Amino acid sequence: MKASKSTGAERQAALLQASARVSRNIASILDLNLLFNRTVDIICDEFGFYYAGVFLIDESNEWAVLKAGRGEAGRAMLAERHKLKIGGNSMIGAAIESRSGRIALDVGKEAVFFRNPFLPKTRSEMALPLIAGDEVIGALTVQSEVEAAFKDEDIAALQTMADQLAVAISNARLHRQNAELLRQAERRTRLLHAANKVGKEVTSLLSLDELLPKMVDTIVEAYGLYYAGVFLVDASGQWAHLRAGYGEAGKAMLAEGHKLEVGGNSMIGTCIHLNEARIALDVGEERVHFKNPHLPRTRSEMALPLPFGNKVLGAVTIQSVEERAFNEDDITSLQTMADHLAVAINNAYTLEALNAAHAEILRTKVYEALTAATTEAIHWIGNKALPISMTIARLKEDLDSGQPDLESLGEDLDLIAEASEMIVQVKEQLIGQAREQKPRPVLLADVLQAATHARQISGVETQIAPEAAYVMADSTQLARALGNLLQNAAEAEAKSISVTASAEKGQVQIIIRDDGAGIPADELAQVWTPFYSTKPNHHGLGLPAALHVITQLQGQIQLQSQPGQGTTILVTLPAGRPAAAKLESAPSILLLDDDDDWAKFFLAAVPGAKLSRKPGAVVEQGRVAADLILVDQQLNADFDTAIAAIQKAGLADKTIVLTAAMDVDKMTPLLRSGVRDVRLKPYSPAEIPALWQE
Repeated sequence: MKASKSTGAERQAALLQASARVSRNIASILDLNLLFNRTVDIICDEFGFYYAGVFLIDESNEWAVLKAGRGEAGRAMLAERHKLKIGGNSMIGAAIESRSGRIALDVGKEAVFFRNPFLPKTRSEMALPLIAGDEVIGALTVQSEVEAAFKDEDIAALQTMADQLAVAISNARLHRQNAELLRQAERRTRLLHAANKVGKEVTSLLSLDELLPKMVDTIVEAYGLYYAGVFLVDASGQWAHLRAGYGEAGKAMLAEGHKLEVGGNSMIGTCIHLNEARIALDVGEERVHFKNPHLPRTRSEMALPLPFGNKVLGAVTIQSVEERAFNEDDITSLQTMADHLAVAINNAYTLEALNAAHAEILRTKVYEALTAATTEAIHWIGNKALPISMTIARLKEDLDSGQPDLESLGEDLDLIAEASEMIVQVKEQLIGQAREQKPRPVLLADVLQAATHARQISGVETQIAPEAAYVMADSTQLARALGNLLQNAAEAEAKSISVTASAEKGQVQIIIRDDGAGIPADELAQVWTPFYSTKPNHHGLGLPAALHVITQLQGQIQLQSQPGQGTTILVTLPAGRPAAAKLESAPSILLLDDDDDWAKFFLAAVPGAKLSRKPGAVVEQGRVAADLILVDQQLNADFDTAIAAIQKAGLADKTIVLTAAMDVDKMTPLLRSGVRDVRLKPYSPAEIPALWQE
């Protein structure tokens, strides 16, 4: 008996010591997965058991779910999401329900036992409840290949270990909850900080072209997201157009003119239609989601409306590569940012409307100034016309005498020709300005080319920065204004004339420099006065006309000059941005043009178009398979030769002459020659289809 008691005492001591070692090993582990796996391994290693597993009660309180199991059997059951019914036909279920340990000395004879195909060698089992405070959170299973491997007194020894495990699990859960709360608090702080940053930055930007790209970059970088984009509703209220998108995906979609239907099958469309934020925690399962090939990694998305008053201006899309990346708390923080952005967008719209109203007022004032100038012009023309009538009277007297003085006759004819030419020039400056087109993004290099081509000014060195390629202007008026400025330089006997252009803060600065005679300081203040000129027999309307045009276009013009050192003219105009569009289809087109900036733009926008720099290419009708022939009026090769070749080949009816600066006097003979039309050049892909759409 003593030996037996001694053996039992030694066993109890060994179990208690092993339990203590297990408790010490798991007490400091705060990662649940590591805690579970370490526990089953230590139990099996310390006690020499066949298998150990940890179960936790699920949220429904109906099932005990396996969280860790020893060896291959454990991994297989975890893969199958093994669980046991609480109170059901299992040792684990019974231990949890009874809140007490259970022993099966021979599982083959046990009434309450779950036969597990993954553990065929089990002969005896002990299940211990995991109790933290007053709550049962799960159970621990310990299994042996030996029958009657456990005794009732083992429960007391091993329950201490189970209680320590329950405490460790509770601590780990609490640590996880605290870590999650801390993460959420840090996330909220970061979101609020980012929203505040966005709010501050939007207040200083009033141009949508600057504001929106800046915002998507700030949102992505501040929130650590995959993608962000801003959509604005168009005038019809039917479509939301992408106005800014992050990264290469954003650039590609902007180039395609990406838009989504308001109220359609997309997060953005639904968000705008309902004026409420939308969250897709897993876009693969979301019913309302536009699958975007440019954003293949998106796994969760949030769409936030941009409301101002009772109107929704558009929406912001925010996307992540992680599932369930957003929660309800994020809506509050990010909607604050969206509200700031909506106010900034509305301010930009208001500024655009004010600028348009200001431009209209400015145009009215310009026309009033033109009226006054026209009155002066009438007197000026009258003064020029009086010598003409007197000269004609002398010519008639000479002719009636029968012996006209040929030398005197030639002088009189020269006087008539000179006065008539000056009258025509005044007409061009005054009446030409009255023909106004709505400003649009125009290619500055092409307008400059038109200006030099029309005035036959050669040798102008031009350097235009890529960001200054487009300005907002009426191309006809701008070509006339730049032509006046360049002609002024040419008439100042300049040996070199240069034009440079750069862009900054939505404005393009055009600098025209010459090394001509220059203008004396006492005359600088008068050069903008109509009919004032430092040159003899000059109408003096070139610079005033240029001033009127640039002012109409909401620009500014400044002049600096020194005698003998030349003149510098600074012209500032609003930068232009051509509307992005993708041509669905186009007829076959033959373009007769030089390989210049405009031709490159057109060929890039219409890939199927063919370029020819040789007018003779259209002489033989059989060699032209194009449906439409476009001829640039600024063709350096003989333009008249090209038109004559087109007429000879019988192709005039499908020929359109394109020009940067419309001129009625040049347009009329072309139309009489039979060409289909004379039109202003398109400078954005969206304008091109109008060439063949009647």
